[in-house]
Amino acid sequence: MARLSASPSGRRINLPNVITAVRIAVCPVLAWLALQPGTGARFGAFAVFVAAALSDVWDGYLARKHGWITDTGKLLDPIADKLLLVSTFIPFYMISNRPGPAGDVPWWGPLPFWVLVVIFGRELFITLFRQWARSRGVVIAAGRSGKSKALFQSLFAGALLLWYPLSATAWAGGWTDREVWPLWASVHGGFIAVTLVVALVLTVYSMIDYLWSYRSVVGVRD
Repeated sequence: MARLSASPSGRRINLPNVITAVRIAVCPVLAWLALQPGTGARFGAFAVFVAAALSDVWDGYLARKHGWITDTGKLLDPIADKLLLVSTFIPFYMISNRPGPAGDVPWWGPLPFWVLVVIFGRELFITLFRQWARSRGVVIAAGRSGKSKALFQSLFAGALLLWYPLSATAWAGGWTDREVWPLWASVHGGFIAVTLVVALVLTVYSMIDYLWSYRSVVGVRD
């Protein structure tokens, strides 16, 4: 029977790597569920996203606590993070740009294409910058600004994944005529709009922060 790994060389299964691999595997499922018109599928997308986001915290905690950090994990974890980003933001763009207001992002309307350019452009640029720095013997670790950026991207994605089925259920059930729904819609919608703004600001800031922190790699001196 395969055993969980506390030592990468001595055992066959590393639990954090298994969790990360599962997170990678569910990303297509998440994207498919998010794109379905039914509220059940979209509630499912929200549940899958929350589980995936929590698993990211869990596998990192286990790896650090038990010394289960491996080269495979270092490779898989950023791949999982980027796939989770793709499996949410691409569906958001597709849903919000369908005809009619049902898929609009609160306060934003259809998600602008430039938002995708900023989000994914930053990820591509930093990935290439990391690889280039590594070729010069410099390892660029995840910084605080990058982690904050990822947190607000996740908050936005989770809130919007929940917004779609909730708002559809409210319209179908006639809840929009009740006093509580306008209040909820205002708070929930405002949260979505604000977290996207903060995520975009931190996306740009974190890129500048990485470049400035590792300016010596590109030969820039004070």
